Amino acid sequence: MNIALWVVQGLLAAVYLAAGLMKLVRPREQMVASGSFDWAKDMSDAAVKGIGAVEVLGALGLVLPWLTGIAPVLTPIAAVGLVVVQVLAARVHLKLGETKSLPVNVVLLLLAAFVAIGRFTG
Repeated sequence: MNIALWVVQGLLAAVYLAAGLMKLVRPREQMVASGSFDWAKDMSDAAVKGIGAVEVLGALGLVLPWLTGIAPVLTPIAAVGLVVVQVLAARVHLKLGETKSLPVNVVLLLLAAFVAIGRFTG
């Protein structure tokens, strides 16, 4: 079980780190112009950067505390935080009628829930 948790933690960390850094580095207008981030039209620059920062911190929280043994309880807490991120993301996508994004939200939510449950109970 520990190996499965580490694999999922690593995958989630890579996804959230990439997504978060992209939101932090790319201008919101450029993201909207790409056509893949229509949800960002209704958000301020600060909101998009804030989401990116939360994703980067969540990615780091999934791996570093458990890896170093320093405050390992932060790993499942980070996973719960990413579950909340996906619930809110799904809500935004539903509100905007972007149903194509929902399967990704559900998969990421379930993987983060797996890590939260596995690390809280293990």
